Amino acid sequence: MSGAAAGPPAVSNWNLPNALTSLRIVLVPVYGWFLLGHDHDSVLWRCLAYVVFAIAMITDKIDGDIARSRGLVTDFGKIADPIADKLMTGMAFIALSIVGDIWWIVTIVVLTREWSVTLLRLSVAKDVVIAAAQSGKIKTMLQVFALGGLTLPGRQLDGWLDVPGDVLFYLAQVLLAGAVVMTLWSGYEFFRDYRRQRRSG
Repeated sequence: MSGAAAGPPAVSNWNLPNALTSLRIVLVPVYGWFLLGHDHDSVLWRCLAYVVFAIAMITDKIDGDIARSRGLVTDFGKIADPIADKLMTGMAFIALSIVGDIWWIVTIVVLTREWSVTLLRLSVAKDVVIAAAQSGKIKTMLQVFALGGLTLPGRQLDGWLDVPGDVLFYLAQVLLAGAVVMTLWSGYEFFRDYRRQRRSG
């Protein structure tokens, strides 16, 4: 008597994408320590904080691509990946507000939207699947460039770098304003699509 056909083998949580996701979580306090644990006007420590932030954002892209291309998507990755992303950007928003580069009201509004959407998405993942909208991708890109630009020394530079530093700082502020607009718009789109799916379901 032939047995039932075996399903595909379960994907182990011990894989490269999950390792990269875990690395991003570990880097969160490192970023905070580099920026807040020292003179926040130090060019060196701001550059080191930027390197940590850049590594986290690059691995965010890499681990997702690897997981999908090699069939290494796991339940741990589905949960940990967005959390790692929000922890790093959240740390950046809070740290940059502490040092005075971002208004606290901006940080509060953005993080309230980010975590409410993330927690709702995770809580209803089995019942309602809402694909990432283009506005969400634009929001993420603007946030990454704005936070990276504000982490780098801008106003801290002097001499012949004084003007380029100021240009970098204010350009990052413009990107931040765009990020806030797209954060609110993408949040509206998410909750709108969520309500539509709940009604149709």
